[in-house]
Amino acid sequence: MFTLGARAQNKQILYDFNEIPQSLNLNPGMETDFKWFAGIPFLSGISGYAGSNNISVNDIFADDGLDINLKIRERALNVLTPKDEFSSTIQLEYINGGFRSADPTIFYSFGGYLELDNITYWPQDYASLIFDGNADQLDREYDLSDLKSRGSMVNVMHFGINKRMDRNLTLGVRAKLYSGIVDYSTSTNKGYFRNTIGQNNRIATTLSADLMLRTSGIEAFDQAADDDAVSSEFIKRAFLGGDLGLGLDVGFTYHLSERTTLTGSILDLGFMHHSNSAKTYSLEGRATVEGIQIDILEDFANLNTDFWQNLVDEVEAAIPFNTDTKSYISFRPTKLYGSIRNDFGEPVGNTGGRLDCNCTVGSSGGGELRMAYRNSIGAQIYMINRPRGPQVALTGFYTRRIGNIIALKATYTADKFTYTNVGLGLNIQAGPVNLYAMADNLLSYRNLAASHYASFQFGMNIISWGAKK
Repeated sequence: MFTLGARAQNKQILYDFNEIPQSLNLNPGMETDFKWFAGIPFLSGISGYAGSNNISVNDIFADDGLDINLKIRERALNVLTPKDEFSSTIQLEYINGGFRSADPTIFYSFGGYLELDNITYWPQDYASLIFDGNADQLDREYDLSDLKSRGSMVNVMHFGINKRMDRNLTLGVRAKLYSGIVDYSTSTNKGYFRNTIGQNNRIATTLSADLMLRTSGIEAFDQAADDDAVSSEFIKRAFLGGDLGLGLDVGFTYHLSERTTLTGSILDLGFMHHSNSAKTYSLEGRATVEGIQIDILEDFANLNTDFWQNLVDEVEAAIPFNTDTKSYISFRPTKLYGSIRNDFGEPVGNTGGRLDCNCTVGSSGGGELRMAYRNSIGAQIYMINRPRGPQVALTGFYTRRIGNIIALKATYTADKFTYTNVGLGLNIQAGPVNLYAMADNLLSYRNLAASHYASFQFGMNIISWGAKK
């Protein structure tokens, strides 16, 4: 089995697309009727996503005759707020598979993947201070809490159990072992920077700071002498030689009636303990200065004194910059999926040639078989935990099965990136060979540079369906 793709972190087309084995990664409680499936190492899943919700590449770099400095000011500095984000996620799956137990109601799955996840919120007051400085900004308070950023590179090894409890309910759980490679986080910053009228000078500048940056693994790679040392360090940290953590995925599928189904899952409910090559940088304190003050009468005999250095030393004593190597704990970006689906229309014949009956997935689990229908319509919800609170996306979808071979899924999604996200997925089943292709945010393909994100995925699975019933 292999899949190649680049997609948004919200995989709404793949979710609840039960014909495709990869959807088991989004809901460990998905109904399954595979006997086994296997992935080709390093080709079973490649995905990537990059997005910004309120600005695009085209906004700044379009060849429209406008001065780029003017565009930065009008389309970034004057528009973006600390709620606007720049985020990316990349996943590389190096092993993936699953097999049915001797008890046909139980299906096991396993795998491992590398994940790089980053998010940075627009630091509005920092950007204003950098671009314009603080001249003529008397009494303006620059908020230091605007700086929020988090990122990690981690190897995730997992093992899951999917159990069909009865004809209506399927439950699943997946245990995850995290091996951290690199981590950084600065999301609890507080303080301000402000100019006011001074007592001994025209302007007094006050800095009140409580800033912290936590890192793990960065120093270890920085100390690597050459490319071979970097590769060796990467492999060591990826396979249990770095930071360690535990996580859990849980999910379910429940049939309210013959044609109405509820599903839900919680992914990456876990934490990591960063103790290997951890380093924390902090800046904490408060100081008010009015520049270099020299009393000519008192300091006339000491004019060779480095008054500037004295000022720097005074500020550093009031607001010390510290580093330490204490361990710390971080929590994974937990995700939640849920859906309600209604099936309608005529029953499908046999499902892709797998079974000589009108039934849905889950039939290999034993028990009474359930009918599969040509059409499905429903709604999905997606949530992910982020430093400035959860992000939510809502999706409406329609699935159409054509004969025993083809299934189509169309989606419309509204989230903070766009309200015009139309996606389409195609699944083709030819005996044991499963082919699929998916594209998201289709309307953006007219001009990708103007899009806040674009995504696609496609793949091929080799699946064994087991004995007929």
